[in-house]
Amino acid sequence: MTEDKLPFWLVNVPQAQRPTECPEFLVNANAKDRAILSTPDGQYHRQSWPEVQQIIKTNRIDLFQRVPSSLRKYLGYNAKLKREYGSVMDFVLKERLGWINPTARSTKPFVDPDDIRVLYNDWPYGVDEKIVHLVIWTKFDLEDDPETDDLTVEARNQVNKYVNETFGTRVPPDNVIWFKNWRSLKSVHAVEHFHVMLYDPDPKFVEEITHGDVPLGGIEISGASSLGTNREIACPTHGIRRQPSQFLFYGNLIFG
Repeated sequence: MTEDKLPFWLVNVPQAQRPTECPEFLVNANAKDRAILSTPDGQYHRQSWPEVQQIIKTNRIDLFQRVPSSLRKYLGYNAKLKREYGSVMDFVLKERLGWINPTARSTKPFVDPDDIRVLYNDWPYGVDEKIVHLVIWTKFDLEDDPETDDLTVEARNQVNKYVNETFGTRVPPDNVIWFKNWRSLKSVHAVEHFHVMLYDPDPKFVEEITHGDVPLGGIEISGASSLGTNREIACPTHGIRRQPSQFLFYGNLIFG
C-alpha cells in the first residue's frame, strides 16, 4: 500500500515496524496534527528563514509545524513523559531546568541570571536546518494582555531588550528573531518561556549561551533495551557521550 493510501498513524513508519492498531498517543490527535502526520516526510516543505521571519512578524505562529515523522515522535514522547512524570511541566522542571523551586530571586525580570535558562528546543519546528531554535525559560512571569492573548507593550519591550543584548551582539540583527506562544498553543504551561531563533549562528556561541545543552532529539539504535549500564552512547549529531541511564527510551528511539 502506498503512503498516500495509509491511515495517518502509519505514514512514515517503516513497513516492518507498523502497528496493527492506532497507537494510544495518536488516537485523539487533532485535525492539524492528523493532516501533518498524513504527509510523507519527502513531501514536507521546510520553512525558510524569510518564511519564519514573516510568520513571526505577522504573529501567525500557528503556522509553524514539525516534520511529520518528528511530530509523531514528539507526541509519543510527550505521552511517555506524562505517564512517567505526571506532566511535561514536571519533567521540564526536574530534568531539563533542575529547578526545585522556580521562584525568581529578583523582583524585576531579566536582572538575575539565576532566573533565566537558555536551552535548545528539544523538538524544533520543521524549518531550514541552519536555524537554531532556542527556548528561554524564566522564573518570572511575562505579563499577558488577556484581551489580545499577547504580551503587554511593557513585557514586549523587556524581552526585546534582553534579546538584543544577549543575542544581537553576537549574531547579525537580521539573523535573530523571537516569539512567545499564544497561551492556547503552549505545550508547557506554568513555566514561563519564549522562543529565540537564530539563523546560521556560530556553534561556539550557541554552546556558550546554552552551557553545552543537548536537545532531546531521537537517536535510532538497535538493541536499545539490552544496553548495559556501563556502556556509553554517543549522540552522532552533537558528539556528546552519556550513560544509558541518562537517556529515556521510546521503543527503539533513545532521547537523551
